[in-house]
Amino acid sequence: MIMINVLHINLAKGFRGGERQTEILIKTLTKKSNIKQFLACRKDSPLRQHLASVNNLTFIDADNQLSGHFSTPSIDIMHAHDAKAVHWAWLHNIFTKTPYIITRRVDYPVKDKWFNKQTYSKSASAVAISSLIKNLLDDKSWHLNTQLIPSVMADFKIDNNVSRKFKAQFENKTLIGNAGALVDKHKGQRLLIETARNLKSSHPHLHFVFFGRGEDEAILIDESKDLENITWAGFKENIADYIAALDVFAFPSRNEGLGSTLLDVMNADVPIIAANVGGIPDIVIHEKTGLLFEVNNTKALESALLRLIDSPALQEKFVINAKNQLDRYSPDAMANSYTELYQSLTSKSD
Repeated sequence: MIMINVLHINLAKGFRGGERQTEILIKTLTKKSNIKQFLACRKDSPLRQHLASVNNLTFIDADNQLSGHFSTPSIDIMHAHDAKAVHWAWLHNIFTKTPYIITRRVDYPVKDKWFNKQTYSKSASAVAISSLIKNLLDDKSWHLNTQLIPSVMADFKIDNNVSRKFKAQFENKTLIGNAGALVDKHKGQRLLIETARNLKSSHPHLHFVFFGRGEDEAILIDESKDLENITWAGFKENIADYIAALDVFAFPSRNEGLGSTLLDVMNADVPIIAANVGGIPDIVIHEKTGLLFEVNNTKALESALLRLIDSPALQEKFVINAKNQLDRYSPDAMANSYTELYQSLTSKSD
């Protein structure tokens, strides 16, 4: 079996969905005896803490697109996990001719700029995490070798004691939950706040819980301070413990590459309503694994929520069907797909 030296590149400052997927992939690839991994990232990247215990992983200091190139050893293939990483990989390819792949995670077209055309067209492959993103890449006349490899569930272990203790704080309440970065232009939390406001009198048993941190946290809390049917629970390290306490998960995103959080919700046996946008319909199949509602439409969100709350049979149907599709979204499935891609591209470059 031929050893493959893979350099992952993620130059993000924070830790969001893309970084979580980078972490999951690197950890899962450690099971492959024929893969040696490197990670080029910022010296202050949270990925360093998340991956500190991973064996056979070498970190490369890369605080920007221009740094780290001359301290990087000889490798076989590069994997760019974010936008700045794409630029880094393109530049390193100029120096070393090392092939690189790009994972595209956002659900809007790549802008038709000269530099974007250069960086994408020079890639050995572009990977889309959802059908919509793949279609957007295929529409480009850049002769891209585009693959579909979806993001995956984090495969959290659920502590039922934590779930029960959290649920007990809301006696006789039906919990409607949301988890994600508190950035309304992306995650659409204001739509759910408006729904809570609309239903506070007619449905006093409904209680809305938001998990996460983000740039809009203070203003969203202030805007909802008069609502007793909303709780801001903050960031939770093992979010699955708290998702498992919910009765319904509401996901009103305004744009979404795939929405991998939904996979962890499905794994926790919680029924879902979600906006019909981006890559979400790949996961939430309307009327089969959940309910989709029109994006940016509070009335549609409210209607879907009440329909699901009022139908235990529908909830059970969605939970069962959703759980049955999770095999294709496992960390091992993603790692196997990327391994096959790495192997095919490095054999071509020999």
